[in-house]
Amino acid sequence: MTPEQHFPTGTDEPAAAPPPGCPAHGVGAGGLRRLYGPGAEDLAAVYEELRGVHGPVAPALLHDDVPLWVVLGHAENLRMVSTPAVFTRDSRTWTPLREGMVKPDHPLMPHIAWQPIASHAEGEEHVRLRGAVRSAIGTIDSRGLRRHINRHSQRLVNRFCERGRAELISQFADHLPMAVMCEVLGMPEEYGDRLVHSARDMLKGTDTAIASNEYVMAALTRLTASRRENPGTDFASHLVRHPAGLSDAEISEHLRLVLIAAYEATANLLGNVLLTVLADPRFRAQLNGGQMTVPEAVEQSLWDEPPFSSVFAYFAKQDTELGGQRIREGDGLLFGIAPGNVDPRVRPDPTAHMQGNRSHLAFGGGPHECPGQDIGRAIADIGVDALLLRLPDAELAVSEDELTWTASIASQHLVELPVHFAPRPQQDVRVVPSIMQRQRRPDDWRIGAPEPGPVGSAEPEPAPAERPFAKQSIFDPAFAARSSAAGATSGVPSAPSTPSGSGAPAASAPAPVAAAAPERDRPAGAWQRFLRWWRGY
Repeated sequence: MTPEQHFPTGTDEPAAAPPPGCPAHGVGAGGLRRLYGPGAEDLAAVYEELRGVHGPVAPALLHDDVPLWVVLGHAENLRMVSTPAVFTRDSRTWTPLREGMVKPDHPLMPHIAWQPIASHAEGEEHVRLRGAVRSAIGTIDSRGLRRHINRHSQRLVNRFCERGRAELISQFADHLPMAVMCEVLGMPEEYGDRLVHSARDMLKGTDTAIASNEYVMAALTRLTASRRENPGTDFASHLVRHPAGLSDAEISEHLRLVLIAAYEATANLLGNVLLTVLADPRFRAQLNGGQMTVPEAVEQSLWDEPPFSSVFAYFAKQDTELGGQRIREGDGLLFGIAPGNVDPRVRPDPTAHMQGNRSHLAFGGGPHECPGQDIGRAIADIGVDALLLRLPDAELAVSEDELTWTASIASQHLVELPVHFAPRPQQDVRVVPSIMQRQRRPDDWRIGAPEPGPVGSAEPEPAPAERPFAKQSIFDPAFAARSSAAGATSGVPSAPSTPSGSGAPAASAPAPVAAAAPERDRPAGAWQRFLRWWRGY
């Protein structure tokens, strides 16, 4: 007779062994389901399998067959993240780690190892560290940030708009968040392909994850030392100067937290929203018809394809009960964002639109809720909007069935999103993009009165005396006022006008012209002005 097996995570229920002849893919020690390796390629299916067998909280195995609980229910996840007296983010209390089951080279060590950051702290220490981060985030001028995101979006689109085809993941979604966050943190010189690759790799749990983490930390350590010696107006400088008195290690770790969380979440979010818009004609029709805005499309994506499918991990500070399971002190629990978002008790129809509902788990909850979620939303909103304005006819270049994904325990990432569209010329990144913008025709280049421009044309660019946007601080609250004032005055004399009642232009003496007279735009209507304000132009 085969002896009864028991769950090593604290429950005494017998493990369900695979039937004879079953290959038992994904089943490990004690008959528990693995969340990695063969049989775990589709974690969404694994989570639903676990939900059907165990309910809203299920036992499973991490890499190296380390046991933990997976929290699958929406209410159970909210209870866990909102009860700091019972559940903590401090991995030093985790029994498998204390007992040596988790080796130093464990693929998830960048997630597991305790760090001096707000998301791992509690009590007064948590208040001190999180207060510094929130204070630094609060110095960001939102209007200046939106302009900055738009400029980076235009630069990226300029790289492929003339070709009539693009791969929107590697050429757009993977780069926009990193370019913006490097500027926000104060390290634009570090932005590049290697940093993008390292940030992506360190979250996958691959053999190179630890080396990638070291590369990112080296860049952030250099930034911390530089701002300690010569502070400026960027995010890192605000952490250095904050009255909380963060150490260099604390500053570097919080910069890593902000950079990686914002980058990974937003890169995935951008790809998911673009795929939905391109692959679902009804979704795109709602955007074009005004029944849905880009921000609403972003929120729908946060329900359907959250950027982080799970967060590792929470740990029980005492014996407790959650979702009908007995949780013992020192047990680890996986914050199940993706399975919680499709909990049938709160979302019976997983295909239903969730417009106006922000109760998803994408940004966590409780005392460790993401403090920078509005930055990620802004990057996604403006990035998608800018791309669709520039390439309104973009279509998938392959069938949706041909698209591939890479999945890890932390997230699911769209590998490629190839599209085609009518080739378009590059756009001056200093000019505000507008769907009403008109290209010059040959007859525009003449002496005399230019034809009136269409409503909603681009505003004139600030005078050359103004510093380029990239050199101005997006943390400066006065920046938006300076930009608006500079953009409202062109400094160009009016062109000759046609006399009233005359069918011909007023006579003027022919003279050499150094440059064509710029077109004069009719004042934008209230709706166009509102859209520009909303998009941060």
